[in-house]
Parts: sequence; C-alpha cells; structure tokens
Amino acid sequence: MGLLKKTLGERTFVCLTEFVPKPSAQHFEAFEQLMAHSTLCGWPMIAAVADRVGGNLDLSPLDAVAEFNDDRRALVHFSGKDRERRELLAQLKRMDAAGLDELLMLTGDRLPGHEPGQRPVRYLESVPALQIVRQARPDWLLGAALNPFKYREEEGGAQYFKAEKKLAAGADFLTLQLGFDIEKQREALTWMSRQRAPKPLLACVMGLTKGRAAMLEQVAGIVITPSMRAVLEAEETISRAFAQERSVSRLALQIIGLQRMGYAGIHLSGVHQLKQLQALEQAITDWQARIGTEQQWDSAWAAAWSMPDLPAVVFHAGPSNWRLGESSAQASRKETLRYHLMSGLHAQLFSRTTWLSRAFGWAVQRPLWSSSRGARWLHQVERCFKRPLVGCDTCGRCRLEDTLYICPETCPKGLANGPCGGTRLNRCEFGDRECVHSIKYRTAKAVGQEAVLTDRLIPCIEVESRHQSSWPRWFEEHSPGVPGRRDAVEGGEAVARSVEVVD
Repeated sequence: MGLLKKTLGERTFVCLTEFVPKPSAQHFEAFEQLMAHSTLCGWPMIAAVADRVGGNLDLSPLDAVAEFNDDRRALVHFSGKDRERRELLAQLKRMDAAGLDELLMLTGDRLPGHEPGQRPVRYLESVPALQIVRQARPDWLLGAALNPFKYREEEGGAQYFKAEKKLAAGADFLTLQLGFDIEKQREALTWMSRQRAPKPLLACVMGLTKGRAAMLEQVAGIVITPSMRAVLEAEETISRAFAQERSVSRLALQIIGLQRMGYAGIHLSGVHQLKQLQALEQAITDWQARIGTEQQWDSAWAAAWSMPDLPAVVFHAGPSNWRLGESSAQASRKETLRYHLMSGLHAQLFSRTTWLSRAFGWAVQRPLWSSSRGARWLHQVERCFKRPLVGCDTCGRCRLEDTLYICPETCPKGLANGPCGGTRLNRCEFGDRECVHSIKYRTAKAVGQEAVLTDRLIPCIEVESRHQSSWPRWFEEHSPGVPGRRDAVEGGEAVARSVEVVD
C-alpha cells in the first residue's frame, strides 16, 4: 500500500510537496534534502511530481521519480494535454514496473502554442482517464482536481457537476486548485459533505509575494484580485524581507485553517529548499500556539491581509461573487429554443422510433458505406451537414445527445464531461469565447436536464475513429440485442472493452 493511501485511510493530515521536474542536478539535490526532512510539523510529507507544467517536452514524472531515493513516497501526476489513451496505458505499465500505484489525473492547462483554428491539440479528459485507470488498475489510489474559485453560477455549478462525475469515475480524493479564498475552500468542503460517499479533500497552497502574484496572474484558473496585489505591493515597499516574512506567515496560517476546517491535507507548492520548509514549519508552530478558536483564526487571517491605509481585501473575481446554492443564471430564449429544435431533430432522425429515423438508419447501414470511397463520401456529407449547425469535427462517435446538443469539439480542448479549471467569469481559458460548458449549464437548468451533466460519463474519442461518419455506428449500437450507447457508458462496459483491446 502506498503511503498516501495509508495516510488518508488513517485520516492523518498529510503534506503533498510539489516537485516540478527540471533537468538540473541542483534542483533534484535541493528537493531530496527537503524530502529527507520527512515531516512538516509532524505531518507526513509525500512528493507530488507534476507533469507537463511547462509543455509536452518537460521531463516526465516517472523519469524524475526514478532519481529519488525513496520513489514509493511519490504521487505521480498525469496531464492529458496533447495525449491519447495509449500514452496513459503506457504510463500505467511503467508505474507497475516501478512499484507505484498512486496517480493524480489532470486534463491539463493550455498547451503552449495551442491556438484555436490551427493544429488541433487533443486533451485526454480527466473523467474518461479516471475510468480507464480504474478499470485497468482497480486497487490503485486515484485523485483528481476541483477548482471551486469560480464566481459566476454557470462556471461554478459546472465545476461541481463535473466533480461529481470524477467521483463516479473512480476518484478516491480530490485536490483543489491553488487559491486564497477561504470561503470558497469552506464551500468545497460543504459540497463534498453532501455527496453520497464523501471523499478526502486536499487544498493546494503557496506563499504569495508580489513577484509570485505577477506570475500566477498568467496561470489560468488562479484568482489574484487588485486588492490582493495592493497589499503585496505595500509589503514589498517596506522591504523584501518583510514581504517574505508576511508571505510565510500567511501560508502557515492558511494551512492551520485548512486543517481545522477538516481538509485531509495540503498540496504544497513553491517550497523548493529545506530552509524554506523550516521557516514554514516554525511559522506554523508559532501560529498553533496562538490560535485556539475559529474566531481567533478569522481575525488573524483578516490581519494577515491588511496594510495601513488600504481597503479590505476581497478574493472574488470581478463584480460577481456567486456562492454554492445560489441560483439566478438563466438561459436566453435563443439557447432554450436551440435545444428544443436540436432535440426534436434528433428524435426524428436518430430515435429509431419514427418512420424517418428507421428509414435513415436503414440507409446509412447499407454495404455501400463500408467501402473506403463510400465511407469517405458519407463522412463528408455528415461533416457538411453538422459543422455549420453545431461546429462538428466528425469525431466518429457523436456525443451530442449527452451534451445537450452543444458539440464538445467547440471547446478548444474538446472536453465533453464539463469544464476545465481555467475559466474566468464564464470566459474560456483561451479568451476568445464564452466557455461552452457555461452555456450547457444554463441550457440544462432551463430544460430540467441537470442530471445529464452529473450522471453521464462520456468516454474519450479514440484517435482511430476520428474523421469518420458516426451515423452507421449510432444505428449499429442501437440495434436490437446490442446494449445502448448510454447504458454501456454508464455501466463502464465501453471503457472495459477499450482497455482490453489496447492493453
């Protein structure tokens, strides 16, 4: 049993210490010295080895772990950006060989150089990736991410809906995106406590200075507000040493608060050297001696974000400050009408219950379309029909019924199960559009289809099936005696079959 699985099972507060692999002997040596400390204030420390933070040419987590003295104390990350199923299955085999069985599944942020409309970049989404690993390695400890730092109902609600899918797909724990809004961290705990089978929650934390804030503002999904920047700049004006001391003190205080709330542990980022860890440890010890009640903690947190002559800090992005349970978002008439029109069209052509759908199914299953020329022609017909209508990229297995007729291919990452963590006030991480999952959330709410966004686990699209017509497969999989596509997905059978074929 891995150390993290054991620690979570014993409900011991844990410190995952992030390591971003860089091909530098000094970098590895400093981290080894840090991890030799083994605990933070008595809490066990476990290396969390990041994947593709910079790009797809980064040193792989498994290559990094191979350099560690104690590789069994490592939680390995897997980022799905610019990857397909085969890369994930190859990593599972390498982990088996290394004796590793703890994995954090991430879709991944935007790949550098990925521009919409240019070379498509495929992202292996975390939900189907979790299904793949859970089917292939039933006993492994699997984690996934949640970003609760969302301040519009659509993006916040969609985040929690997708998190429900991650739990259903096999996640044993969730770790939060880096953030500083304590109320949102409390909110995430409340949400988890309401789940049918609550799982441990960890929170990503980092000491914040003016320089780090400037860097983090470029990272999708991390919220740094103007009032936060003003405090950090005022601290830096006094002296760099003062700013650093305040940063460490705030970090220590946040960690204590998270432990007192009921978090299972922290995902510690930005601590790279032993002296930094020791300074943090001392600050935690100092605060523990002074904090005895929740009210004392709240007062200390407010003071830690205060500077003379500056207004009170706010942590929410922009004018919006949505909280879990609030409901005011409404679909436009156009969005609702579009759903009803597409649903009606789907029923007529693909339900197999109308004369038109039976005739259409018979037509697209003719032997003519099995030839290479016929298959190419049918693909072009489907693409010409559906691309102007829904933005289709003919992925070979149409998912429109499961996504309220909003094509996943209109998301730059091709995500079908819900949003990534990179949105900001409903805007896509790529900045050129509203997040399609925010539109989907509003539509689901308007037509009473919220369950679609929580219950249907949509498998990934295999590279071999792309740029083919989905129509023959649709009717083949809905033929009498063949399990329906939705039933197969929800029961995990489709995933199991895929794993058997590839692995």
